[in-house]
Amino acid sequence: MTETRMSRWYFGGIASCGAACCTHPLDLVKVHLQTQQEVKMRMVGMAMHVVKNDGVLALYNGLSASLCRQMSYSLTRFAIYETVRDMMGSGGQGPMPFYQKVLLGAFGGFTGGFIGTPADMVNVRMQNDMKLPVKPFQDLSQLFSGATMASSRGALVTVGQLACYDQAKQLVLGTGLMGDNILTHFLSSFIAGGCATFLCQPLDVMKTRLMNSKGEYRGVIHCLTETARLGPLAFYKGLVPAGIRLIPHTVLTFVFLEQLKKYFGIRVVS
Repeated sequence: MTETRMSRWYFGGIASCGAACCTHPLDLVKVHLQTQQEVKMRMVGMAMHVVKNDGVLALYNGLSASLCRQMSYSLTRFAIYETVRDMMGSGGQGPMPFYQKVLLGAFGGFTGGFIGTPADMVNVRMQNDMKLPVKPFQDLSQLFSGATMASSRGALVTVGQLACYDQAKQLVLGTGLMGDNILTHFLSSFIAGGCATFLCQPLDVMKTRLMNSKGEYRGVIHCLTETARLGPLAFYKGLVPAGIRLIPHTVLTFVFLEQLKKYFGIRVVS
């Protein structure tokens, strides 16, 4: 008889909050870089600009909204993905095929992205409020501005993170060279973070532009065409800081998640 541990449905939200606390300054700098109309500053210059103008604590503008977002967006996508994955894998059929992980990740991420849109909207505004006048939300619909983009991005980043993490971990363990330990978790999550960054960066740029819009975009297609006029590389503006933020965030999330599962997960004896 062997004992394994299964993740509880809320562990993903808790792990994501822990990771967000560590990587929030990088997320804030990424938002500032993406909302530049012209490329004037790089990552280090933008971070120094924020600190110089508003102080060190300004790097944590919007942390409360970021944690709220993780407890809505990330909790939902992890709960859907891990619950369904564990249910399908409990029948003794072995791990899910990769294409099923991709489809499940896309569904979980799309749902989580929609549910987390209000907190994400507030998060972007709080991080970028030095560029915007004080303007309260007029109605509930404003909190869902950019929901289509946020949901689509949520689907892509969840495919990159959860599906690719599971697949990478499965492949690493399959080599027999490494056991189910923190080094395996680190390597698998590093690969997943790279995949997620590449997949979601174009949508991440457009989502941030839409959420930070003051009426200059008529919709998703208009935002797409206006961004495309700046050249194809405009869709990957802030790629390096996005990777520097998303890869550590992914690594920390899965390391925290695996530790939560190891010590507080549901015991399964087989």
